[in-house]
Amino acid sequence: MDFRIFTEPQQGATYDTLLTVAKATEDLGFDAFFRSDHYLRMGSVDGLPGPTDAWITLAGLARETKRIRLGTLMTAGTFRLPGVLAIQVAQVDQMSGGRIELGLGAGWFEEEHKAYGIPFPKEKIGRLEEQLEIVTGLWATEVGKTFDFHGTYYDLTESPALPKPAQARVPVLIGGHGATRTPRLAGRYADEFNMPFASIEDTERQFGRVRAAAQEAGRPAGALTYSNALVACVGKDDAEVARRAAAIGREVDDLKANGLAGSPAEVVEKIGRYAEAGAQRIYFQILDLDDLDHLELISSRVQSQLT
Repeated sequence: MDFRIFTEPQQGATYDTLLTVAKATEDLGFDAFFRSDHYLRMGSVDGLPGPTDAWITLAGLARETKRIRLGTLMTAGTFRLPGVLAIQVAQVDQMSGGRIELGLGAGWFEEEHKAYGIPFPKEKIGRLEEQLEIVTGLWATEVGKTFDFHGTYYDLTESPALPKPAQARVPVLIGGHGATRTPRLAGRYADEFNMPFASIEDTERQFGRVRAAAQEAGRPAGALTYSNALVACVGKDDAEVARRAAAIGREVDDLKANGLAGSPAEVVEKIGRYAEAGAQRIYFQILDLDDLDHLELISSRVQSQLT
């Protein structure tokens, strides 16, 4: 099992803060640094100094880190045209030396679309399916050949399908709780399926759906990596757990029930239960980006016991 750090910069973070966290992620031995793709804060936080763009952030981090993988959970399909997204991701992958992963979702937060004048179409899953086919199709087209796509929502004619990523295949992540269409898309297109903020029971059920969908698509169920994203709140003792929960505006009992919270031993035990449900990778959602001691504790007392 490997472990990744997942951030939510729309809640309030500068690029310099994200760079500091990404460098700590690398120095402390985590596998990857991921970020959300949102333009509006959620909840009662002020979100200052304002949003940062996911792919501009990752382009900067690509040049300032050396080892960790970088990606999104999830890029909103409503934000970018698929041809443009394919170019952006390929370029950032080149800039990183082949360390980029693309999490791609349909987009769901209507308020941020209204706030920044971004169209919010009613039919998003159908668009997402076409986006996945286009992005992966552009990357897979041989140099010197062209790519055509004529769908319901997008139309590409004689695209040179350039540039190419540094990797032969940029890993594509798909995630979510949907019982039918989400597993079908993951089974066809995904290299990794991510189950966000879900119980062990719901995780096991959804992983089973995705495994079945992969087999229906003619792929081995084991062709995908299966992962969970869960909010982290770890402390050496109860007082430290309570302090970290208060800093992110959450209750300890809720975090223990629905996330990875408590002492290192408690969190190790719970991760083990997710592993029994099929999880091969964990994304620690870190909400207090100024608390680097939290990352160090997870690295030294949780990650060290499970890798």
